Amino acid sequence: MDHATRVGNRLLAALPPADFALLAPHLRKIVIERDTVLVRSGDRIEHLLFPLSGAIATIMELPNGQTVATTIVGHDGAVGLTTALGASHSPTTAVVRISGAALQISPAQFLAAQQCSPAIGAMVQVFTRSLLTQLQHVAACNALHSVEARMARWLLHIHDRANGSDLLPLTQETLSELLGVRRTTVTHVVSTMRASRALRSNRRGQLEIDRPRLEAVACECYKVLSRRIDRIISHGTVGLVHRPPARSASRPPGSRIAGTGC
Repeated sequence: MDHATRVGNRLLAALPPADFALLAPHLRKIVIERDTVLVRSGDRIEHLLFPLSGAIATIMELPNGQTVATTIVGHDGAVGLTTALGASHSPTTAVVRISGAALQISPAQFLAAQQCSPAIGAMVQVFTRSLLTQLQHVAACNALHSVEARMARWLLHIHDRANGSDLLPLTQETLSELLGVRRTTVTHVVSTMRASRALRSNRRGQLEIDRPRLEAVACECYKVLSRRIDRIISHGTVGLVHRPPARSASRPPGSRIAGTGC
């Protein structure tokens, strides 16, 4: 089994083995359960998570209590990686929407490894570019497209990270939170999408989707954004293997970086 297959997260898998080895001793595999709040907006970031499976929504919470989803993260991203940019508190709330697994590491351990590895620093830049692209595109989509088209887009993004299952464990309350609309609006949109057979059922807090019909309902943002994110991650991570190697722990006396083994 090769390095990329073993790791399971696209960002970590792209690191050269020597650079990944700086993180590996500190990575702990955990289960992430549906509806678990991983971090709340304004809370100190205690852990970085690199999902291996499942889907995590980042939610922007306004002072009046309204919420709206800003990104969906799966095995192609990370949660809490803004600590690498100097942020100690989370700007958004991260909630697990599809159960799965993740690799967990403390910010201190990640930052110490990053100081030793230009490739890890470049990985952070790749993820930042993909995150900004998603945020900008979602903002434009929210302003210009219908609730029905936006719901279809979110469902497709989540389905991409749902391990192949067409049955998505999403309640109307969850959809309301994702879309930033009232539950009555969600009820109407779900009814319309069932009539078009993009959704086959809506029972016990689960939505069964018909993917081809759902793609027909979604705005063009789904395909455009998916292609852009994939291109950023694919092209960006290819360049990681050409970065200077991780600094060896065996350096001349006095040349170590404080707080690291570099």
